[in-house]
Amino acid sequence: MERVTSAAASPFPSLLGLAPVIPVVVLHDAADAVPLARALVAGGLPAIEVTLRTPAALDAIRAIADEVPDAVVGAGTVLTPDQVAAAGAAGSRFLVSPGWSPRLLGAMRDSGGPFLPGVSTASEVVTLLDEGLTEMKFFPAEAAGGAAYLKSLASPLPRARFCPTGGIGPASAPSYLALPNVPCVGGTWMLPADALAAKDWDRVRQLAQEAAKSGA
Repeated sequence: MERVTSAAASPFPSLLGLAPVIPVVVLHDAADAVPLARALVAGGLPAIEVTLRTPAALDAIRAIADEVPDAVVGAGTVLTPDQVAAAGAAGSRFLVSPGWSPRLLGAMRDSGGPFLPGVSTASEVVTLLDEGLTEMKFFPAEAAGGAAYLKSLASPLPRARFCPTGGIGPASAPSYLALPNVPCVGGTWMLPADALAAKDWDRVRQLAQEAAKSGA
């Protein structure tokens, strides 16, 4: 399989509609990337955000891009233009940041593919709308006001659409997904630490299947 070398090669205009839940993956061993991604895809969660929080992250993205063609792998916790470039070179097909600066926003735009800059206030949302962007990450979701806060933004800021992430679990995900401005959520609950440590990919698949039904 030819590796995607830039987010510009992404075949989709938006990642918010790929699945109701985007797993947020922190990998310490790149060898786990392929079986984990296969389990998530088999469970109905094809969009996979691998956070750039560990030394193994870029190798994990590269492995998934090369070996799991049904996965749409992206890079999360993107903080610098250098990380934007490195993620694209590894095969990332989308970018997610917990926040943004003008310099980072420019680099993500230049990547040519989908990206979600992080926001947590109405002013940040308005600023991004003024930049022509309508899709954003809402982070940290629960700490920043949760579903009630996003519901309050829907009427005055109807063009903004969010992927809330941070503290969301199976009990709270449906309340977010019921909102008109939330097509998907990000979370880790389908990736429990004990399952990852035991390499229990069947359990991950089962939890992914349950998560994929969150918006039903």
